[in-house]
Order: sequence, then C-alpha cells, then structure tokens
Amino acid sequence: MGMPAELWPVGKIQNQFGRITTFLDGPANNDIARHFTKGQYTDDTHQALAILDALIETHWIPDQTALVHHILTWAEAVHAWENNVLGPSSKAALTAIRKGEDPTPFTTTALTSGAGMRIAPIGALFSPHQLPQLVDMVVQITRITHATDVALAGAAMIAGATCAAVDDQSWDQIIQVALAANDLAFQQGAPTWAARTHDRLRLALQLADQYRDDEVGFATAIYTLIGTGTMVSESIPAAVAIAYFTRDVKRCALLCANLGGDTDTIGAMATAICGAKNGLHTISPDWITLIDTANPEHDLTTYANEIAQFSVR
Repeated sequence: MGMPAELWPVGKIQNQFGRITTFLDGPANNDIARHFTKGQYTDDTHQALAILDALIETHWIPDQTALVHHILTWAEAVHAWENNVLGPSSKAALTAIRKGEDPTPFTTTALTSGAGMRIAPIGALFSPHQLPQLVDMVVQITRITHATDVALAGAAMIAGATCAAVDDQSWDQIIQVALAANDLAFQQGAPTWAARTHDRLRLALQLADQYRDDEVGFATAIYTLIGTGTMVSESIPAAVAIAYFTRDVKRCALLCANLGGDTDTIGAMATAICGAKNGLHTISPDWITLIDTANPEHDLTTYANEIAQFSVR
C-alpha cells in the first residue's frame, strides 16, 4: 500500500494522488516504486520471507551464512543494486559480503531501519514471557547487516510488539513488551549517537494520546516531530505509535501510505503489529486476494504453518 509514494514528501503525495485509498502501481516518476505493480511486496516483506526461509532451512537456528545467502539470493534475483531496492545499511553490508570483504565497518555504524522492517514474523515465534529468547534471536538475525545499539533495539521493539500482539495482550501491554525488548537488545549493540528509540516511542505515544480524535493532526505530528525517514530512530517509533493509534490494519495501512517518507517500511511494520493483534479475518478478502495474486512465488499459509510448529528449545 505504501509502495507508490515511497520516500516522497507528503506534499508530493497529495499533489500526485490526492489521497491514496487503494493499492496502486508504482508511478513512473518514483525511481524506486516504478519497478513494482500494485500489491507486490517491496523489500521489507521479501527480506522477512528470506529470513524465514533461512530459519526453516536450519531448523530455526539462526545461521549467519544461511541468512546472508537467502537475502543475497533474493537481492540478486530482483536486481536490487541496479534498481535501487536495498536500503543504505543493508546495501553497504551486502556489497561488502559480495566482494568477500568484512562487513563489520558497515554493520557497526548502521542507523537505518532495514533490520526492523523485516523482523515482525520473528515476534510470532515467542510468547512475551520468553522475551530473552526472542531478543536473542532478533539480535542474531539483525547482526548480518545491522549491529548498532539503536538498530538492534529498533528491531527488537517491532518483534516485541508483534509478540505481545499475537498473544492478544492489551495495547498498553503491547507497548510495554515492545519497550522491554528494545531495552534488552540496546545493550548488545555497538554504541552510537542516534536518538534512542525508547524515548522517541514515548514521545510518539504522547502525540497519539494528544491527537486521539484527530487522525490528520496525529499524522502531521508524527511526520514533523518524530520523523518518517529511513533512520531507525524515526521510522520504528513512528510505526509502533501508528499501530497504537489506529489499532486496525486498513486504517493503519491508509494512514501510512499517505504519511510521507518511508511509507512502505513504516506501513510494513505498523500493519504487522495491527494484523498480529486483530487477526487475518479483519483484513479485506479483496486485499488478501490481490496480494496473493501479485506475489505467486510465496504461499503465506506455508510460512504460517511453519511458525505455528515452532517451539523454543
């Protein structure tokens, strides 16, 4: 849903589309989105599924070689370098790996949200009382491209929120689990000067409460105060706060698509949390049919069944 307006300022979205109300083909004047048709996954979902493929292959033991192999296989299949599909941190780390070089100089300085955008399914593997095990898996997966304190924390925040949502906890509890996961992971990353995702989320939640009955005002506040760019400290707190504010997949997707900034990534993270909380039955059957038809290479039911069979060792 957020693909057509990816990385556009909100004014440009309004000038071109008025308001996005459904799935659209990527417009020719968007250098990234022009490679996609309506309903197709962008890099967020493709990388999430590549990670699941690697974990299923290794019986849910995070293996760095397998994880990198599956993400690289996808990236090369979609000509990710030529089509500018990869985010900056993932691109730098994967480029180094392709060249046989050490990616550490890039992973230990990564400040963008590529790790958080692909991690939500991992949250569905665990219960909130298994938070240390969840965070451990998130950290092992995330380090292939992002190894900073803020990147690990942001990825864990998304996974923690998804974990609590699948467990059908209240929205306030979802936030508390997300923050706890964030804090556990933050301690394990390379230190950075980036704004802390914990504190940014607290600020974003204040905006959600302040604008509870004003969706336009809330979206504007997120755009101008929290930020909707590719940085972990912008897009991940924004996504969690938007899920908390909308509490519904459709409303969440439409708000994200029209938000401005990294619309597909914020949408991927925020709607994952809403979907985990509310369930498949709350998503329009027409949307499900379109997405499944546009992405015939993947059967999401197969992934769901594999996730359901996972057990913590």
